[in-house]
Amino acid sequence: MTTAWDFGVSRELDLVERTIRESIESEEPLLTEISQYVIASGGKRIRPTVTLLAFKAVGGKEVEKAVDIAAALELIHSATLIHDDINDRGTERRGRPAAYLKYGLQEALVTGDFLFTKAFQIGGKFEDEIVDMTARVCTALAEGEIRQKRHVGDVQLDRGEYVNIITRKTAMPIETGARVGALLGGGRLSEINAAGEYGLNLGIAFQIVDDILDVVGDGVTLGKRPGMDIKEGNVTLLAIHALNDGAVSDRSELIRIIRKRTKDWGEVQTALRMIQESGAVEKARAEARGFGDRALEALGGLPDTEARRHLRDLVEFVLSRHA
Repeated sequence: MTTAWDFGVSRELDLVERTIRESIESEEPLLTEISQYVIASGGKRIRPTVTLLAFKAVGGKEVEKAVDIAAALELIHSATLIHDDINDRGTERRGRPAAYLKYGLQEALVTGDFLFTKAFQIGGKFEDEIVDMTARVCTALAEGEIRQKRHVGDVQLDRGEYVNIITRKTAMPIETGARVGALLGGGRLSEINAAGEYGLNLGIAFQIVDDILDVVGDGVTLGKRPGMDIKEGNVTLLAIHALNDGAVSDRSELIRIIRKRTKDWGEVQTALRMIQESGAVEKARAEARGFGDRALEALGGLPDTEARRHLRDLVEFVLSRHA
């Protein structure tokens, strides 16, 4: 799958796609079909892009190693998409019905387990350090999901806990991909740490922008209806700003809507309007830019290569995206 924004790794991304598709071939055709359906809904492949660029940035040559671990991490991501949609009762992903709605709850759950297994079939071939890093990502994803569910409708959620949650759910997989890429590329410890710091901050910026788009994005472009965080009771950075330091028109009404277990779309639109008018979007954009700047600073620890320049461009892409 070649995209217009792969920053010099189009061939390698195509190899990642091929590895993923070969790995999900099953004697049970339905498992393969659901897996293919979910993988096609996986978005921009930012995780493998970062992994491949980190590998190349430190001078890595045997790209097959980076391709395999990038594929394994993307399979883990695909598995979590299934489970997240079930947990959040999400109805759409990239403009298509969630897998559990299309194929059934039990079938989707089994497919998620299948994808995790296939990920470790690939990743388990690497040395213990990389296997351990991959396992820690899976642990963090599970912990992040539990923490997020614990805070559904929690208008007392603070910025620190919000960052903790998105670090586990979004940033750590990107950080780990960057670290592993640099490690497999033969990078020095300082370069591996620099790549990890880049990936961590890029991942946090990516999720903040995602949350911004859920407030101001276009549904057709996003492939899902804006306002899903409000609908599901997920308190994001924008809601935190609107409730605590924004000029929200009716704070008590916003609190009521966020706390309400079942909301109609009229209430969701009311909440979105209040968040937009509070100045929270601008505050969140500034925070995303701050994390993006930290990612750029971390690149100073990598060699001055074409791949490093692509990593720099990727930050701007993440901060300016509309979908």
